[in-house]
Amino acid sequence: MELKIMEEKRPSWDEYFMEFAELARKRSTCLRRGVGAVIVKDNRVIATGYNGVPKGIRHCSETGCLRQQLGVPSGKMHELCRGLHAEQNAIIQAACMGNSIEGGTLYCTTQPCVICTKMIINAGIKRVVIKESYPDELAQSMAAEAGLVIEVLGGKDQ
Repeated sequence: MELKIMEEKRPSWDEYFMEFAELARKRSTCLRRGVGAVIVKDNRVIATGYNGVPKGIRHCSETGCLRQQLGVPSGKMHELCRGLHAEQNAIIQAACMGNSIEGGTLYCTTQPCVICTKMIINAGIKRVVIKESYPDELAQSMAAEAGLVIEVLGGKDQ
């Protein structure tokens, strides 16, 4: 009997870690946009995050979306939200676990907003890989000024 080996395309590191971000996205409790993130250093997962409310707070599925109720457009007035962004939760998780993320890469299903971009810069993350862009010119400008590399997986979308 001859064994046949199925040849599957082995994913690149970026594709591999973006799958982790996609998996994290499935835990999102946001009613408007599910986002997942993973922070990697030396090709090892350090922390993951998804967008949703802080621990012990009722999910928006129970309370309703404050931003929707107030008619806040996407990309504006981020402070008017009960939830944290996926990137914020990943950074917080790394801090809670005592893991340095300086010099790491953040994989995120959506381009970080300006608030997350500022946190990413100060955390010392050097590279962000995204699946889709997000209309936040200030975030893009600050990332460029800080030397933060933002790449779209597969090179599309920007």
